[in-house]
Formats: sequence, structure tokens, C-alpha cells
Amino acid sequence: MTSTDLRRRFAELHARDGVFLMPNPWDVGSAKLLAHAGFEALATTSAGLAWSLGKDDQDVTLDEVVEHTRRLTTAIGVPLNVDSERCYADDPDGIERTVRLLHEAGAAGCSIEDYDPTTGTIDEIELATERVTAAADAAHRGDDPMVLTARCENLLYSIDDLDDTIERLVAYRNAGADCLYAPGLATVEQIRTVVDAVDAPVNVLAWPNGPTVAEIAEAGARRVSVGGALASHAYASAMAGARELLDSGTTTFRSVSLRPDDRTALG
Repeated sequence: MTSTDLRRRFAELHARDGVFLMPNPWDVGSAKLLAHAGFEALATTSAGLAWSLGKDDQDVTLDEVVEHTRRLTTAIGVPLNVDSERCYADDPDGIERTVRLLHEAGAAGCSIEDYDPTTGTIDEIELATERVTAAADAAHRGDDPMVLTARCENLLYSIDDLDDTIERLVAYRNAGADCLYAPGLATVEQIRTVVDAVDAPVNVLAWPNGPTVAEIAEAGARRVSVGGALASHAYASAMAGARELLDSGTTTFRSVSLRPDDRTALG
């Protein structure tokens, strides 16, 4: 499938009924494995990418994200959504450039969030909405549009105000966002409240001890992602094995390894 085909397919996934799973690879190998497993779409993770480069989250550059996107879209045959943080820009022209570069790299969708790591605060709603408008205009330009996801980061940064979160998501929808995302929704009731209020496709971050995928689907969400959780799990498993080798000299971690049929996806 061409990049245009994949962008069209990604839009179709958002338009159909039901939920689809969109896990988050952190490098080419993990992307190939997840595509091989049968997922209909994948999404990058800013944290997972940063860790794969030996950096912390929010320290990755736009050039690194674009190259990462290009490498993944070249390697897989399913739509890829890009975690593009604040679109690596403070002005509309910069946001437009980021979206254009991701489109050229083969992305089927990208996101923009309202948290500013330089100030450690959530943008005022007027500014955040203006930024979503710029991203949406760029994503929808021409006859080969991308899916734009607008994120409200309130819950991730201890702003436990669901009313404000919903107000922001509705504003972002009205500004042109195709999908809405408030990472941190932790109950079926919260998910259902957001879905009913925004009247648009909603992404839910699968949360530890939170609702199952079936429960998230029943609440009306359209897609489910895991953020950096798979990357964190993989790195944690590697470190557990390394510490076993260092501390006890044993290698019981070898009892769990990549299946031969999965290794074929990496060839």
C-alpha cells in the first residue's frame, strides 16, 4: 500500500464502528513485530523513541522524529500515527512545517498536545486551540489528508479536572481535530463521559489496573494505545535479565525468548 492508501485506511478505521488497537513501537524491529502480530495500525511513542536514542522523553529533536517516522513507515505496511508532542514549534508556520515533514515521511496521522515542557504548564485554551487549528489546516491540506489527533494533557500532569479536559477537547474538535485524546482516563465512567461529550473519535491510553479493551470499547472509544508501556516493559525485562546475570551468574531469563515464527518478521 502507498502512503496515500495508508492514510486513507487510517481515516477509515476512525470512521467505522468499534474500537481498534494501536500499540506503540519504539524502533524498526518492534514495529515489524507488532505489524506481524496483526495490529491494524501502530503509533510511535515519544518516550520509547527517546529511550532508544539514550535520551529522556521530550529531549528528542524534530529531525530525529522525522527520520524515525521514515524508517518505520518504510518497514511496515500498516498506518502509522506519530506522537509529535507540541509539533516542535511555537508558531503556526513551525507547526505547519512539522506536519508537512511527517506527511512527507509517510505518516498516516500525527498529534499535537497542549503541554509546554519549557514552562511546565498546560497552554491557555485559546493558545492551545490556535495551535490545533494550525496543525489541522496543515494535516488536511490538499487531497491526501492525515488524521490529526489533539491531546489534552491535564490528567498526566495532575490537573484532575474532567470538565476542563472536556471543554478543551471540544474546542480542539471544533478547531479541526479528527480524533481526541486525554491520556489518563482511568475508569469506564470517565471514558464514557468524554466520548458522549465530544461526539468524535476518542483515543484511550490503556492504564494499569484500568478498564480492559472490551470495557473501553463498550464505553464508546474508537482506539486504544499504550504509550511507552511496551518499550518500558521491554527495557525492564532486559535489565532484569542483565541484573540476574550480574548478581547470580544465572540466565533463567533465557526461558522466555522471541518465538521462531516471530523472528521471521525481522528478516
